[in-house]
Amino acid sequence: MPLGAAFCLFFLTACQDGGLKPLKDAGAVAPPGLDATEESVDGLTVGHRLMASGEYELALKAYYRAAAHQGMTVDTLSALGSAKLRLGRLGQSEQDLRRAIELDDTFVPAWNNLGVVLMERGEFGEAERVFRTAFALDSGHSAEIRENLRLALAKLENPEYSETYESNFTLVRRGTGEYLILAR
Repeated sequence: MPLGAAFCLFFLTACQDGGLKPLKDAGAVAPPGLDATEESVDGLTVGHRLMASGEYELALKAYYRAAAHQGMTVDTLSALGSAKLRLGRLGQSEQDLRRAIELDDTFVPAWNNLGVVLMERGEFGEAERVFRTAFALDSGHSAEIRENLRLALAKLENPEYSETYESNFTLVRRGTGEYLILAR
């Protein structure tokens, strides 16, 4: 081995002391200066904020992180379905939303978002039924769900309905009982 290579190897070996240090009590390796005791922000909250700002791909990643942490709950499945809907992944969105409804058939956002997916796919009859379910579960409180139902009925009665179809509304649950309406 040439003398220069041996010299570099010696110095690299001597430098092995620095670098990443184990965190106290956690046993994990993290960059120096990271506070392991601080709570991280909930992935669903991060995802909702990203959806509101139009960053659908990043929101989807945040929702996947939330699902990894919390499991595939009705909230995470509905959020994943909403993000995929915004990204135009209608088949994947429909699967996630149907799974959310299987977990909790009273979850209004999943019903509404499934209706939006069905409208986008041209399945007006099923979309109308799904919007009716969402409207009934919501007790008619949401003007957006009422408008979605009205548009679905108009499309069902007249497939050539020319008013610009506004599939811009998606309900995303934020915590218990609080809903955020996201528009494109």
